[in-house]
Amino acid sequence: MELNLYRADGTVIILTHGNVNEFCPGKMDLCQVWHGLGRDRMMVPAPRSIQASSSSQFSPEPARVQLLFQSELLALLADMAAPVLRGVRKLLKLADFTPVPRRHRYKKKWATTEPQFTPSRLALQNFDMTYSVQFGDLWPSIRVSLLSEQKYGALVNNFAAWDSVSAKLEQLSAKDFVSEAISYQKLEPESGLSPTLSLDCSPNLRCFTFSKGDVSRFPPASVGSLGLMDYYLMDAASLLPVLALGLQHGDIVLDLCAAPGGKTLALLQTGCCRNLAANDLSTSRTGRLQKVLHSYVPQDIRKGNHIRVTSWDGRKWGELEGDTYDKVLVDVPCTTDRHSLHEDENNIFQRSRKKERQMLPMLQVQLLGAGLLATKPGGHVVYSTCSLSHLQNEYVVQGAIELLANQYNIKVQVEDLSHFRKLFMDTFCFLPSCQVGELVIPNLMANFGPMYFCKLHRVP
Repeated sequence: MELNLYRADGTVIILTHGNVNEFCPGKMDLCQVWHGLGRDRMMVPAPRSIQASSSSQFSPEPARVQLLFQSELLALLADMAAPVLRGVRKLLKLADFTPVPRRHRYKKKWATTEPQFTPSRLALQNFDMTYSVQFGDLWPSIRVSLLSEQKYGALVNNFAAWDSVSAKLEQLSAKDFVSEAISYQKLEPESGLSPTLSLDCSPNLRCFTFSKGDVSRFPPASVGSLGLMDYYLMDAASLLPVLALGLQHGDIVLDLCAAPGGKTLALLQTGCCRNLAANDLSTSRTGRLQKVLHSYVPQDIRKGNHIRVTSWDGRKWGELEGDTYDKVLVDVPCTTDRHSLHEDENNIFQRSRKKERQMLPMLQVQLLGAGLLATKPGGHVVYSTCSLSHLQNEYVVQGAIELLANQYNIKVQVEDLSHFRKLFMDTFCFLPSCQVGELVIPNLMANFGPMYFCKLHRVP
């Protein structure tokens, strides 16, 4: 492009034969433009070399310059861009360019577009997909019951004044479902139950519940005259695995996954345990167990040799104390279906715990296998969960039986518990089609559970 340059006081006048936007695109606010004589005239500050000689008078005669002042124009543009560059440098200094660790990286698009659901909402979505297939037409009823308020039972503390406590609970129109079921069995021979089946239940357990359809609540437990709590509020279905264990006087018992302590307390209430080992891997959960024992069990029993509380890895119990126990209760960690739908804290359906949730069946097989190895030949193990999933229930039992048969050449048999279904059908709602073990399903009329339990016999 051809340029005509005129020197003036501090000003350079540039004449072009084309449009000024071709020379200075987008910079019209930085200059003044006059239109005249068919030419565009633009006034910009003069370069330093021109300002130095600007004392001379304005010359109307043009001096044709082509390459001479190109460097001056570049210097002019650099002067104009300098403040912008300084601002950019300051911003770069303020910016943090520390490399992000790989474990904290995420795809921004996914993080901004994926819906954010709470763990309880994710649990419900998971259950809708899996349990609707597993239970079919029963799932809508189970779903509503799981989302409704749970019913509780009051386990009477036999170490307190149990007779007066029972009388108080009876005044609330509650009934001891254990003694009532066993008494009905003895009085009604036509019920189809053998009188000897009551011997399969652990003795001395008293648990009060309200009848079906009654949604009354028990008042909070209080300290009795002996300085111990009167009763322990729990899901009454949680007592069924302890009843199914069939404790007898003098048994050496292991509660492999004992915390938070409801079933451990029930084992002690039977009065049959010569020694009880209560274990849980989590030290915080064993702390809760210790608080329960301190509130319900006399000090001489807690401090003696009757109870031992440990925090070992239950999967290694078969190696530590193999062939030791007469009865073993394996109440394994599971998806805790009801808790997962109501509580977001410590919820296994948190996104960060996805892998842990997927590995649950393997962990459960390992724990059940360790419990069977810790049992004496001829002893019994009760496996239990508070989940509806057959992947955590029947499939785990079958997997543990195959594990002991293939790796240890130990034969394990599943015992029939169908009499439990008949014995306690007035209190709980059982799944009629459970092939291995028994499953209590939530129902609005009897909103206990879920609770799965299966009794295993280690063949001598």
